[in-house]
Amino acid sequence: MGDRGGGALDAAARHEELTQGGSQTADLGSSASGEPSERMADGGIIPQLTRQTLELQECGGLGLSSKHIWTRMDLAERMRTGMPIRVVRLGTPRSRAEGLRLGTVRRPPRGVPKAAYASRNFYDVWVPSLAPSARLVKQGLQAADEREWRAYARRYRAEMKRPEAVRLLALLAALSHRTSFSVGCYCADETRCHRSILKGLLKEHGAKLA
Repeated sequence: MGDRGGGALDAAARHEELTQGGSQTADLGSSASGEPSERMADGGIIPQLTRQTLELQECGGLGLSSKHIWTRMDLAERMRTGMPIRVVRLGTPRSRAEGLRLGTVRRPPRGVPKAAYASRNFYDVWVPSLAPSARLVKQGLQAADEREWRAYARRYRAEMKRPEAVRLLALLAALSHRTSFSVGCYCADETRCHRSILKGLLKEHGAKLA
């Protein structure tokens, strides 16, 4: 009984030590003023962590592939600086750290089974609320010159002033400072695609962009 009690106390002490250590390293490598900590050079917590590696599995939210090895310092730096939004063409291969892919399109891909949207690199989550309306999609596809394209862009921006769209833009902008993800559309030419305008809208809402 005495041995079991001592083991429990040791475990409790170890838990407290780990908890305190976690709180000390919440902002790894930075002092209260935001400057690099001197502990980087004095053999404190930070150098110890840099000599260790952390095997992360199924960390899609961090944009890490299964069993990818990161040093703890690498991971801390990604979390400190944020993980920018990537703007992509749906259906193209994903980058290693892209994370969740959001389809900001009006319609799902034609001829593709719903179960294959993610595996074929279209999207993991469909977000039509950030796509132009069906009528506006048609107008964008028919834009023949810069004047018509600017008219399309103005109308798309007007649609994105809807409360639902504004809330989504604010949410994605906030998430860009915490996790990896991408947004995209099918168009081959980004300069003539609503995703180029969406990129600007996200930036205006404070998003971190690649």
